[in-house]
Amino acid sequence: MANRRRGEIAAVVDGEPAVLCLTLGALAELETAFGVGDLVALAERFATGRLSALDLMRVFAAGLRGGGRAITDDEVSRLRVDGGLTAIAAQVADLLELTFGTASADAGDPSGGEGRATALPSGVPGAASPSPGTR
Repeated sequence: MANRRRGEIAAVVDGEPAVLCLTLGALAELETAFGVGDLVALAERFATGRLSALDLMRVFAAGLRGGGRAITDDEVSRLRVDGGLTAIAAQVADLLELTFGTASADAGDPSGGEGRATALPSGVPGAASPSPGTR
């Protein structure tokens, strides 16, 4: 569940409550991780609606660090999250929506099926709105 006033997403990680937040530092970290030069390019990267397991882990990890947890990507890869992959994908989608103002999405639909696309609103410069089901 999102705390929209504070831009945070709640999660339960290894049985403990956790907060996900994409701070400016977390966003800079993601720019580097995804090899993009600015926030618009980062938003466009997520607007495709197609996120790999590595993408989910990177965003989830950056969100945990932005929420105040000192943790590495390697440590995040071994965490148990209540709700499993489905919950992680939903939490990442909510986090991206809060951060970039994107449409709600199934970030990297774990079934490989036709999930909702993460699309930026048309008012965002450089936004691309993929057609539902486009791969």
